[in-house]
Amino acid sequence: MSDTVQSTGNVSLHTALSGRELLDCPVLNKGNAFDGRERDLFGLHGLLPARVATLAEQVDLARARLAALPDNFSRHVALREIQDRNETLFYAIVDQALEAWLPVIYTPAIGQACIRFSHIWTRPRGLFLSFEDRGRIAEILSAPQWDNVRVIVASDGGSILGIGDQGANGMGIPIGKLSLYTACGGLDPACALPILLDVGTDNTTLLEDPEYIGWRHRRVRGADYDAFIAEFVAAVHARWPNVALHWEDLSGADALRILRRYRDRMCTYNDDIQGTAAVTAGALLAAIRAGGAPLAQQRIVVFGAGGAGCGIADLLVQMMVAEGMAADEANRRFFMVDINGLVREGMADVTEGQQPFAQPADIASGWTVADPAHITLAEVMENVRPTMLIGTSGQGGAFTRDIVAPMAQQSARPVIFALSNPTANIEAMPGDLLEWTEGRAIIGTGGPFAPVSYDGRSRPVDQINNSYVFPGVGLAVVAGGITRMTDGMLLAAAHALAGLSPAADSDDPTTIPLLPPVSELRTVAMAVARAVIRQGQAEGVAPPASDDATEAALKAAVWTAQYRPYEKAVGEVSR
Repeated sequence: MSDTVQSTGNVSLHTALSGRELLDCPVLNKGNAFDGRERDLFGLHGLLPARVATLAEQVDLARARLAALPDNFSRHVALREIQDRNETLFYAIVDQALEAWLPVIYTPAIGQACIRFSHIWTRPRGLFLSFEDRGRIAEILSAPQWDNVRVIVASDGGSILGIGDQGANGMGIPIGKLSLYTACGGLDPACALPILLDVGTDNTTLLEDPEYIGWRHRRVRGADYDAFIAEFVAAVHARWPNVALHWEDLSGADALRILRRYRDRMCTYNDDIQGTAAVTAGALLAAIRAGGAPLAQQRIVVFGAGGAGCGIADLLVQMMVAEGMAADEANRRFFMVDINGLVREGMADVTEGQQPFAQPADIASGWTVADPAHITLAEVMENVRPTMLIGTSGQGGAFTRDIVAPMAQQSARPVIFALSNPTANIEAMPGDLLEWTEGRAIIGTGGPFAPVSYDGRSRPVDQINNSYVFPGVGLAVVAGGITRMTDGMLLAAAHALAGLSPAADSDDPTTIPLLPPVSELRTVAMAVARAVIRQGQAEGVAPPASDDATEAALKAAVWTAQYRPYEKAVGEVSR
């Protein structure tokens, strides 16, 4: 942090901390890897055991201890404890086997970690801003330790994954997302700040839990909620004019309203809406290259017409328009199905996000339906005959054989993305989707799945996960000086992702994944960041720079998990 440390490139770090304070700072602590010179310089003798270890030795010991634990939830808790003590060690562990550790530090283990967050919380990380902090948010943010913040992930815990309102327990999400910014995109953890906006909870189990760490109050809504968010956003923008403010897991109506209210005032984006849209768009472009129907021929059913579903449809419409389709025609290619059935004009409770995709009120006049006032997913599938089915509903098992099987008769390579998390909420299991479509579907899921076998051949299951996009977006903001996040930049991210598809030039795309392996997410983040910066420069929301200067800035922005020699800061520490 800026009042304790000065960086001089990759050579050394200068810090004014010493003794216990240095060991208690997770971004600086090396544990027993401090060498004899540093122990002399910073007064560490007696505070550490005699043996001096290397980072590699610490990683090997930690991995052995983690492997001995009974399940991924236990490993999640243990890794978080390591992160709270020693950030460098935490990321060195994750870096050695990124694909293996992502399900532990985020989806699916993060769901259980949020449910039990109050019971496993031991040490402060980030900021909990309670509704009762109104009037002093700017003061809280003004602490010098936050001077170097460049990326914030903020949540109100209102709609955590598929498990709903988790109140202050939702802090697990901002912490986890920022871990992915670093693990997948190279963001310096010293410039990352997780924030939980505690506006209460309607989760009775939490309110009655004596160990619950949050504000014991029913969730604040309406004008009071909006005023609290407004104070927070104003304080953030005043404190850090160039920060990236990433919203996560807000309730659907709140998420879209807040995004639209503030996206033109500062660099802010909602990962559930825009990140999900960008990675889905990138995967669809890759699927088209792998034999799916051309974009102009797509008929798309979206089951779950909340923020994520509407965000996906919004971005795909813009992609269609960019290829020459009229906006009205593009909107009509989408059939949104929510709790009230097919979204149509004139229905009650059509949200602002759903409105552009509301089908004509009489669209089902020639269909055979049980209840014209509530047209089901099965009835939509039977009559629309879509080429693509997207699930963002959180309703486990919603895609049945009867719903999915006809797609194989209507399209040579139907695209089915079951994106809900955690695993219990997925609309259909990958193996079932392949069986029901005679092995011809191009499938993707929101969480990790092992390859499945069909007709004697192994088929990869693409994880259509936001970690393919948002780490690169954050890196672009830090390296490229981006001041706004536009839809054009998200489309650029989608095209960059599709351009890395292993299936693009394959003679047999059925056995090749659509997206690069998770182990290559650092490479993906760089490609996404490069594309986002270039588009931002073209749109005037990033300062102009040559390609060489952009590459140099990206390289300089990437942090790596390694121990550097420390020197004692002398005199005034720069801020």
